[in-house]
Amino acid sequence: MQSIAECYRKVSKDCFKFIRSQETSKEKFKNKEKMIKSFLIPISFWISNRAKKSKPYLIGLGGGQGTGKTTISSILKIVLTKYFKLNVFKISIDDLYKTRKDRIKLSKKIHPLLMTRGVPGTHDINFIFDLLKKTKGKQFNQQRLPKFNKAIDDRLKRKSWYLVKRVPDVIIFEGWCVGARAEKNITLKKSINSLERTADKNLRWRKYVNGQLQTKYKKLFSKLDCLLFLKAGNFKLLQSWRLKQEALLKLNSKNKANSKVMSKNEVLTFMQTYQRVTQNMFKFAPKYSSIVLNLNSNHQIKSIKYNK
Repeated sequence: MQSIAECYRKVSKDCFKFIRSQETSKEKFKNKEKMIKSFLIPISFWISNRAKKSKPYLIGLGGGQGTGKTTISSILKIVLTKYFKLNVFKISIDDLYKTRKDRIKLSKKIHPLLMTRGVPGTHDINFIFDLLKKTKGKQFNQQRLPKFNKAIDDRLKRKSWYLVKRVPDVIIFEGWCVGARAEKNITLKKSINSLERTADKNLRWRKYVNGQLQTKYKKLFSKLDCLLFLKAGNFKLLQSWRLKQEALLKLNSKNKANSKVMSKNEVLTFMQTYQRVTQNMFKFAPKYSSIVLNLNSNHQIKSIKYNK
């Protein structure tokens, strides 16, 4: 208990500084101290006890849109870096989205819905495979990994990419579908929303996405050393949280003329492309995740379950 208190004293200032950067005048984080002291610092101790210096410890952090993955992963990085002196590299699966040009090609070749970023198959996950392969080599040369700008719906220029200069002790890989598993082909037949009923009548889109989860993404997620899952109460909650995210994106978007920030109806339609995989994760991810963080309707961690 003493070490948690000591850790909190050393990291709280930086944690609160980061949280303030995420707040708006209308949206303030509540119970910040409890979130850090009761939940995120104990998880950091759990991680530090497992991280081996000989290879990067790969943490998957999954959870639906708007669940707080960026906030939680950023605070974990602060604690692991400042208190445990670990070299931590954090990246979102969102940064691996294919370029608009590549998604246009994919949408013409497979299905028009694949122009919309998000589902498995719209990322270039080879960047993570390359990073993991290089960290196991005898000599590690610095590596760049992409950054994606949602406000323009495209990848940033290479000069703005992440630069990994040395082998990380810990890699935090976060994203809405990180850790997702394929569903049985028989359950694909029933449409779950209006988008699937009208735009995917022949099931081609959902079969392609599920096929990606059965192959490339399964291979990637099998490399995770642990999986943390942020569990919200239901999909409707995620919709309201995602709308708040888009409002913040609109507020922070510098180039309004070229902005691809979405309206409320566009967000709700956009989220229908995420619904199938998200609801499948609601059902199954708590059973195979290492740690489940249960969220209440106010966007706060209410409890944590350690499975392994």
